[in-house]
Amino acid sequence: MLDLSTALAGSLPVSIATSNVTLTGAAPASRFVLRGVDAVAAAGAAFGFAIPTKPCTSAMAGDRSALWLGPDEWLLLAPEAETAALYQGLSVALEGTACALVDVSHRQTALLIDGLKAAAILNACVPLDLSLKAFPVGMVTRTIFEKAEIVLWRTGPQAFRVEVWRSFAPYVLALLQAADRDVP
Repeated sequence: MLDLSTALAGSLPVSIATSNVTLTGAAPASRFVLRGVDAVAAAGAAFGFAIPTKPCTSAMAGDRSALWLGPDEWLLLAPEAETAALYQGLSVALEGTACALVDVSHRQTALLIDGLKAAAILNACVPLDLSLKAFPVGMVTRTIFEKAEIVLWRTGPQAFRVEVWRSFAPYVLALLQAADRDVP
């Protein structure tokens, strides 16, 4: 079993391979919540690519990602080393725009789930159809994982990223491991 304290300590990613999937703690990242439809164009220019405006979609360029969370809300992800400079650049670009930009880098962490049974294991705790047809690569949504709120992003045909508040991460990881044992 994966040592939860090590996996979620915020240091180097820790990974465990099971017969069904690989569970990995994602590398530390910069995370910003952007609110306000008037900010999309300016934020995209400062972030380096167009922020998605179509519901439940994501966009990527290099090692940066933008995830649509609601009609006026996005999660922006980038390497942790970029936090200060990225916040400064976005703040300057958004000056005078009715919006909110909040650094939530320390609030959240991410777990990566990859493997043939990834969707089945997630479905033990997530009440969504995670088939590739219903939840295609690039799709993202805020949902529940048992009692924890998560952001679920399909990053590949058999791969997902689960963004979760740090305080719920041990709970989510333990349930993923339990579900992995139960999936044939």
